[in-house]
Amino acid sequence: MSKLDKDQVIAKFTEAYTAANGKAPEIEAKGGWYSVDGGKNMRLAQLDEMADELAGNKAAAPKEAEAPKKAKKAEAKPAAEKAPKTAAPKKAKAEKSGFSVKAFWNEKLDNEHPGSTLPR
Repeated sequence: MSKLDKDQVIAKFTEAYTAANGKAPEIEAKGGWYSVDGGKNMRLAQLDEMADELAGNKAAAPKEAEAPKKAKKAEAKPAAEKAPKTAAPKKAKAEKSGFSVKAFWNEKLDNEHPGSTLPR
């Protein structure tokens, strides 16, 4: 992995962003993380990749079209995850009314050693 020069990457990104969007980006740097126009924080390598994507708009356009599809899939997943969470308490209730470890151990001791008692 080659080392990236911060100033070169930011200059490259600024040029590509300005060409693609018609305005200069507001880049905030804090602790090695960079935020573009108050968006998601990213590392310098990700900023460099975004600059490459913005420079080649033809390559970036299909990826942007895929982004809404991914967002729709991501929205569907939480709904699917919520269903098992509501089902989990029902399983817990079924376990409480059924099998008991204490009762099982007591039966095991009675079968192996008749007349023995459970420890305190």
